[in-house]
Amino acid sequence: MSKQPSTQATLTKTEELWPIQCELISHEISTGIWVTTQWQLSGFELAPSDASQNVALLQLHRDERTDYRFNLSSQQPKLFLVLDSVDNDDEPNIVALTASQSVAGQYMDGDYLVLSKEMPLPVQAWMEAYIGRHGELLEQRRKKRKGAGRASGN
Repeated sequence: MSKQPSTQATLTKTEELWPIQCELISHEISTGIWVTTQWQLSGFELAPSDASQNVALLQLHRDERTDYRFNLSSQQPKLFLVLDSVDNDDEPNIVALTASQSVAGQYMDGDYLVLSKEMPLPVQAWMEAYIGRHGELLEQRRKKRKGAGRASGN
């Protein structure tokens, strides 16, 4: 899984890192006597300032290029925001921001909240350039040896 680097270090975009502010909105939902807070991802600010809140680093990894290509070739490419599940009304803690659906899926198995929103066009172009620089990661299957999986005639 991708680890989220510290956003305190720098807020400058590089070839592999892009600090993005995630705009989160809380909604109170009442069901009978129970009231819970639900978080929604309303959008992204691509040029956050030093005073911005909820800034996450979108980090691209070479071994996830197949996932990026799959996401970019979909009808609506998305970014996935992973939050610690919050039981109280505090601001949620951002764990990761990723463009890989499989990485986001790994977090869904745990005690995390995974939100998604449509990927902005500048981020799509940045990811295309990253894939262009590092090449497509094609998963190649090795040829089976001759006769493998067949019953022997002996």
